[in-house]
Amino acid sequence: MDPTTSSTYVYGRSAANDHLEDWDLLPSVSAGSLSQEVCSEDQGTEEKSKFKSRLVSAWNSVKYGWSLKQKSKFNKSSPLFMLGKTYNLKDDGDKERFRRSFASFLWLTYRRGFPQLPGSSLTTDSGWGCVLRTGQMLLAQGLLIHLMPPGWTWSLRYCAVKDDLDLLQPADSAECGWMADEGRNRRGRKLSVGSLLDRPTEGTHRRVVSWFADHPAAPFGIHNLVELGKSSGKKAGDWYGPSIVAHILKKAVTSSVDLPNLVVYVAQDCTVYLQDVRGLCERPHPHGWKSVIVLVPVRLGGQELNPSYIACVKKLLMLQSCIGIIGGKPKHSLFFVGFQDDHLLYLDPHYCQPTVNIRKDNFALESFHCKYPRKMPISRMDPSCTIGFYAQGQNEFECMCAVVNEAVSTSAETYPMFIFSEEKRRDVEEESIPRTNSITYIQRNNEVNDEDSNSVDEFVLI
Repeated sequence: MDPTTSSTYVYGRSAANDHLEDWDLLPSVSAGSLSQEVCSEDQGTEEKSKFKSRLVSAWNSVKYGWSLKQKSKFNKSSPLFMLGKTYNLKDDGDKERFRRSFASFLWLTYRRGFPQLPGSSLTTDSGWGCVLRTGQMLLAQGLLIHLMPPGWTWSLRYCAVKDDLDLLQPADSAECGWMADEGRNRRGRKLSVGSLLDRPTEGTHRRVVSWFADHPAAPFGIHNLVELGKSSGKKAGDWYGPSIVAHILKKAVTSSVDLPNLVVYVAQDCTVYLQDVRGLCERPHPHGWKSVIVLVPVRLGGQELNPSYIACVKKLLMLQSCIGIIGGKPKHSLFFVGFQDDHLLYLDPHYCQPTVNIRKDNFALESFHCKYPRKMPISRMDPSCTIGFYAQGQNEFECMCAVVNEAVSTSAETYPMFIFSEEKRRDVEEESIPRTNSITYIQRNNEVNDEDSNSVDEFVLI
């Protein structure tokens, strides 16, 4: 879509009548100032590239910024499942627990204004980095489980915010739903920063956020991920698929000095080779097993999601060992974390925000957390995705394999989503990264594989 043709009326709402009091993060560069810059400067190739990236950044901020303010409709009478937990939205306690749990995910989005990416003039990943961002979110969830105490949720609370859920009421219900007083709709950030920083968990939380900073020194930041992607023929501004991102995340964790007790394993050919995983995790006595994040790239159909896999996707998101799915819908990468009925719950990375200087004391954390739950029909899910799991030790790993195998063994009738094998994968380089965006997937008898089509493309980005 051409951002220059968009009007100020976005998604059925007038920009003049809507105020982002909760997320004041729209770009400071207006369309008018951008036009003046074009007219007043004789731009070379680099200047045109910078201008284009700023225009794309502004467009994504407007487009997804307004959509964030729209509420998703949640069914009050249906349970909501999110990474191994169940929430009954009829219960006020469960509603609040769901809000706190969802807001505790690290929300890693497009950013603008960070140091130039090596080999390019890009200072934003807007328009091309969404799969890298969803990969960051999945890894961040694994790190929070790995480092934080069980049941941890983010401590920061807003003094007065509008509710983030619309609960669908029965036709005969007189309840007004989960709505806040309209007279208290201004943004509040009244908290005792000192008291929060005194808590060890808050210090760890901030440390994890800093690892994903948009800075060359951050181990899991956009700069390092792009650098690690060069071995697969990728560069800044290119499209990254879920499979390649899985291998990039593995290399990032392997090269990090901050996580000596964690490894990442990436399944090959829709198979988790258990001997290979155990070889990564085992350590000599008296040291225990390393914790492991298992990433499984799969393709669940041809051009569209095969409906036979829907039940299996739901079962996996109901497991405590699942840490989310790097996936999306066509032309739009998303991070899936749960579901209600036939709708997936997700976080969207397409909102372009200013880069945060994490070197400042008490840097603001609000832009790294999203309080707006979103959902989409599961039937619209893109068939290419990477599913993540976490196991803390040997016993937990064996239990994880058992429950995941049970969930996937009943998927798609005869053909499982992926399999576990007691064998060791042979004739493959340990640290190899595929140089193609195509990955192995299970083809059913009623599917046609057209090699001339783009059916094996993982995503087409805007």
